[in-house]
Amino acid sequence: MKVNFIENTPSVVRFKMTGVNNNFVNSVRRIASGSVQCFAIDKVTFYENTTSMFDEYISHRMGLVPILTPEGYDEKDEILFHLEAEGPKTIYSKDLEATDKKVKVANENIPLMKLAEGQRLKVDGKAILGMGMQSAKYQPGFITFIANEENSEFEFYIETFGQMSAKEILNRAIDIIDDGLKAAHKEIKK
Repeated sequence: MKVNFIENTPSVVRFKMTGVNNNFVNSVRRIASGSVQCFAIDKVTFYENTTSMFDEYISHRMGLVPILTPEGYDEKDEILFHLEAEGPKTIYSKDLEATDKKVKVANENIPLMKLAEGQRLKVDGKAILGMGMQSAKYQPGFITFIANEENSEFEFYIETFGQMSAKEILNRAIDIIDDGLKAAHKEIKK
């Protein structure tokens, strides 16, 4: 196998792979988009909502805000985000205040909603780790490839949504594949 990087920035990674087949490359793509864990707001508790928006709509908007996902966290970890605002104002993702300084919104300028004069919103959102195969809100980025099967060459493209760098998505996907293969090898040797 040979890998040649075409573009390697924090937000985008493009590279060509040769010496592999379509099944292998598709496995990397599926693991990267479906099994790399990311934080996302999963449960929202409403204390006050005098806006014109339903609770479910606001919960959904909060859930789609990309959240930085550093390594070292597991499925038991929960990060609380608090939001309290009164109109008139536009609420942005930066208004979601996290209890953990390392886990915060990846992009502070995502508009969540506008509050009119006198409208109030007070909520807590609980972020947990999840995988893209559970919900799109846990997908770390846009991952695809183009195949040129005549010369067994594949051009891979990863664009992050902000939870981690594009290269980190690739590294975490490869680690998941490696751990799975080691576990299968161990079981087969029994």
